[in-house]
Formats: sequence, structure tokens, C-alpha cells
Amino acid sequence: MSMKIAAKPSDIATCVAGYLRDGDLEGVVSMFHPECQIFFPAGAPPALGLDGARAAFQDFIPLRPILESSVTSETINGDTALLQANWSIKDAGGNVMAQGQSTEVAKKLANGGWGYFIDCPAGPPAI
Repeated sequence: MSMKIAAKPSDIATCVAGYLRDGDLEGVVSMFHPECQIFFPAGAPPALGLDGARAAFQDFIPLRPILESSVTSETINGDTALLQANWSIKDAGGNVMAQGQSTEVAKKLANGGWGYFIDCPAGPPAI
């Protein structure tokens, strides 16, 4: 499998989509910062770090889903970025499995690319 690197924050979802299509869990995990937090499903405690990212995506990998994401906002400040996007995950037959409007914080990774630091697929969690 080839290594995908997000050249800019808005490229992260495209890389994740490619890894999901390839069935490459470690590729998906590589798109997350080592100290990430993933707030999905809504109301659940966040998944933490790369092990949390691995756990959050492991059930999707065998399905080889189609992730479609349209970034609606990208604000970059140094090595940190704020993103918002509309997304959906479809099965091989095109049926929507999940969808939402996300808010994410991305950070530069050691490999020079960008990765999710705080991932809120259903929008920011309630206080």
C-alpha cells in the first residue's frame, strides 16, 4: 500500500477515504495525531490516541466503505488548523451508513503532513 500524506489540512479526509477504500487500517490511523481525540459516536467518551483511532475505525475496514467529504471551512494558524466539513460514508452499494457535519482540529505530523488532532464527526461535543 502506498503512503498517503495530507499536504494541507483539507486533504486529510481524502487520504482517509483512500485508506478506507484500500482496507488499510494502519493507513487510516496514520492520518491522526498521536495525541488525538475522536468524539464519535456522539455522547460517548472520546477515543484517545492512535489506539483509539484504530478502535474507532477497525469495524469499518472490512466493509471498504466510500467516504465522501466536502470541506466547507479551513483556517490555518502555523501548525494547527480548524476544519469544518459535510461528509458521508456509504457501503459498496451506495447506501449511506453514516453522515454528518464535522468540526476538526488538525496538526502537523512528524512526517510533514497533516493529521486530525481533535475529530468531531457529529460537530463539537456538548459541554
